[in-house]
Amino acid sequence: MTLFSKIEQSHKAMIEGRDIPWLLRQWVERCPDKPFLIWEAFDKAPETYTYARFSAEVERVGAALHTRGVMKGDKVMLHLDNSPEFMISWFACARIGAVAVSTNTRSVARDMIYFADHAEIVAAITQPSFAELVSSSAPNIKFLVLTDNNAGEDAKIPENIAHVPFAEMLAEQSPCPDRPVEPFADLGVQFTSGTTSRPKAVLWTHANALWGAQMNVAHIRLRHEDICQCFLPLFHTNAQSYSMLSSLWIGGTLVLQPKFSASRFWDVAIRNKCSWASIIHFCVNALLAQEPPAEHSFRVWGAGTRIPAAMEKFSIKMLGWWGMTETITHGIVTDMDHPGTGATIGRVSPGFEIDIRDPETGAHIKPGERGLLYIRGTRGVNLFKEYYKNPEANAKSFDADGWFETGDYVRMHENGNLFFGDREKDMLKIGAENVAASEIETVIMETGWVKECAVVGQKHYMLDEVPVVFVRPNPGAPDDLETQIIDVCRQNLADFKVVRSVIVVEDFPRSTLEKIAKNELRTRLPAIEAEKRG
Repeated sequence: MTLFSKIEQSHKAMIEGRDIPWLLRQWVERCPDKPFLIWEAFDKAPETYTYARFSAEVERVGAALHTRGVMKGDKVMLHLDNSPEFMISWFACARIGAVAVSTNTRSVARDMIYFADHAEIVAAITQPSFAELVSSSAPNIKFLVLTDNNAGEDAKIPENIAHVPFAEMLAEQSPCPDRPVEPFADLGVQFTSGTTSRPKAVLWTHANALWGAQMNVAHIRLRHEDICQCFLPLFHTNAQSYSMLSSLWIGGTLVLQPKFSASRFWDVAIRNKCSWASIIHFCVNALLAQEPPAEHSFRVWGAGTRIPAAMEKFSIKMLGWWGMTETITHGIVTDMDHPGTGATIGRVSPGFEIDIRDPETGAHIKPGERGLLYIRGTRGVNLFKEYYKNPEANAKSFDADGWFETGDYVRMHENGNLFFGDREKDMLKIGAENVAASEIETVIMETGWVKECAVVGQKHYMLDEVPVVFVRPNPGAPDDLETQIIDVCRQNLADFKVVRSVIVVEDFPRSTLEKIAKNELRTRLPAIEAEKRG
């Protein structure tokens, strides 16, 4: 047995006898009356779910799913904004051995049809604002469940769509079936952007979620009494793993908001005595524009990189870290006591191996150099199980020794601290979303209006970057080509993927292999320092 095989064996042994329902039961038994979830809907009174209440509702919804024919391994789409219904449904799927497929609520019909078909969903749970979209995108499901609100906002239930009210699921009287503890059973699917025109379905096991939860807690040094403020979307790894699962691991409290709101942030944080949050630069930038409160209870924020201006203004420690859907937790992280300087993302997290390779020679880089990041762990424990129904992507992503190519470049400082570089893959970072340029390019090429196109990111003061497309038009292309292309993007892409502008060129700059030199195109785009005002 190789050393790596022994490490894998140890990782798997660490999770034996545990799964997500097991973890929830621990806290129901130990502190049934402690708040697990405090729901802070906009313009409504807060609602508290104790561990006992939350678990009881999970049991009823799990029983209702089972009664309606959802079996172990079946995929159930959760197309919901942040809400108690999202969390209850996610845990209900885990309870009966189903797989929760959490999808981005900014997706359009083209995305949703693909998600439903690729994941082979048998049922879906959504809210009234998405009822028509989900129903038309997944016409062959067994049933559709509808909440009676849109993330806390009053909503009209569509009369023409057959559905099961979520309230009816909560009223289920039949017991939830017993299920043995299965650490390595499939748990969840999240779709993540890649270099192809279609996102990949990242499959997690229960062991993945448990590993992520306890490692997050160790990195942030969380305690049973900690209270997390959560406003990032639960359909993504950041909120789902870093915030929700970490809070569950320690038996803590999660204060959940429908989405980030700069104007509501401090009121919710102070009233609930929130002690930590996972946050992103977009949110920090918005908060930096405000006056800091006189007092707050925050001990630490995790924000990808440390932001000195925010640490000074709000007197809060900040952790840098790097992770992705495939790693569940932070593969690289700063230390609370030795955080390093500036915008460092830290050093390798315990439990992972990393290799930063020179892209030309494949040799491990030295301090002061930059290279392509590879990470290694145990599939189905601290690395995702697989890209569901995508053997080609699985084969390309891992080398013969089990190293996963992240596609990210990292620079090592002379002192050993790591800094995020950029992406090898043709990816854009738009706010908190990773977007494949090729996905946007495919939609534009399908119009038949252009010979070639190239989507690149234009630097943006709030969103990191926004998509812009350069095009070589075909004869007969519409006179209002920019308007038409943007309209097509709006119809076929989530709003954050829609190009901001269309730039016509006679030809493209080329690399030595006649590929379009996107780096040169990026230099033609001035950074957007502030939004244009009419």
